[in-house]
Amino acid sequence: MAETLELTVGERTVRVSHPDKVYFPQRGLTKADLVRYYLSVGDGVLRALRDRPTTLERYISGVEGDSFFQKRAPKNLPGWIPTGRISFPSGRYADEICPTEVAAVLWAANLGTFTFHPWPVRRGDTEHPDELRIDLDPQPGTDFSDAVRAAQELRDVLDGLGLTGWPKTSGGRGLHVFVPIAPEWTFTQVRRSAIAVARELERRAPERITTAWWKEERGEKIFVDYNQTARDRTIASAYSVRPFPHAPVSAPLRWEELTEVAPADFDLVTMPVRYAEVGDLHADMDEHAFRLDAALDLADRDEREHGLGDLPYPPEHPKMKGEPKRVQPSRAKKDAQD
Repeated sequence: MAETLELTVGERTVRVSHPDKVYFPQRGLTKADLVRYYLSVGDGVLRALRDRPTTLERYISGVEGDSFFQKRAPKNLPGWIPTGRISFPSGRYADEICPTEVAAVLWAANLGTFTFHPWPVRRGDTEHPDELRIDLDPQPGTDFSDAVRAAQELRDVLDGLGLTGWPKTSGGRGLHVFVPIAPEWTFTQVRRSAIAVARELERRAPERITTAWWKEERGEKIFVDYNQTARDRTIASAYSVRPFPHAPVSAPLRWEELTEVAPADFDLVTMPVRYAEVGDLHADMDEHAFRLDAALDLADRDEREHGLGDLPYPPEHPKMKGEPKRVQPSRAKKDAQD
C-alpha cells in the first residue's frame, strides 16, 4: 500500500497521504480516486468555490465512517490558501478557507473532504450575497421527476422577474438553481426574494409545490427551501461529491436536458468523462449579475395585497423582526387546546 502520492497542480505539489484508503467500499473507490476526481474537474469546482468562504464536509474514514462539518480553517492550512471571515447569526465569527487555486481543493480532499459548502458571498464582501440559490427538495412520495417539473416552472418565474438560473443536481433526489446577482442586497433581502419566488411557484402549482417550513404540512410535494438563503446556510457546490455509497456528485446541467437525465448518471467515475466532453456548463455564470428589484417588488405586493409576511427561520437563528411564531403547528394547536 502506497504511503503517499504527490500530484503537481500548477505551481503546487499536493501530497496525498494513504492514497489507497478505501472511501467508497461499494465501488472500491479510494482517497486517490477522490483527489484525482477533483483534479479532473478542477476548473469547474474552482469556479464554484473561488474566493468563497467554504465549509468542509469531511469523512476521514470514508463514507461509512463518522463525519463532521469544518467551518473554521484547519490549523495546518498552508499559507497560500487564503481565508475569509464570516459571522454567524449568533454574532460569533470564523475564518473559513477561500479556495483560489485547484490545488486548494485537492489539499482539502486529502483531508477527507467529500462535499464543499461555499457561502454565497466572496471574501472581499461577506455581508452581501452574489448568488440567489433555490433548493427544490422532493418530499416523501415525490422524486427527481417532480423536482424537474418544478424547475421548469421556476425557470418561467425567474424569466418574468428578469432573472436567469443555472440548474444542477443536488447529488441526491433534488435540484438546485443558482442565480448570479449583484452584491447589493443583504442576506435578509436575498432571503425575502427567495420567499417571493417560492410563493409564486406555489401559487402556480399548489398541488405540487409548497413553501411550508413544517414537515407535517408539506405533503407529497416539492418543498422550495427558502431558508437555504439564510445566513450560515449553504448548498453543496457544483461538482461536490455527496456522501452516499455510490459516490454521486452535484452535476451542472443544461435546462434542455433536465428531462433526459437522472441523478445516478453523475458520479465520481462518470463525471470526469462528461466534463471532458462538455466542460463546465456553469462557466459563464460569473459574467452575469442580475438585480433583485422585481423579486423584492413581488415580496412587497405579497405583503401589501395578500398579507404574506415573513416565514420561520431555521432554529439556530435568533428571533427575527416580523417572523411568525417558530412553533410546530400541531404543537401550537395542542397547547391552545390545553
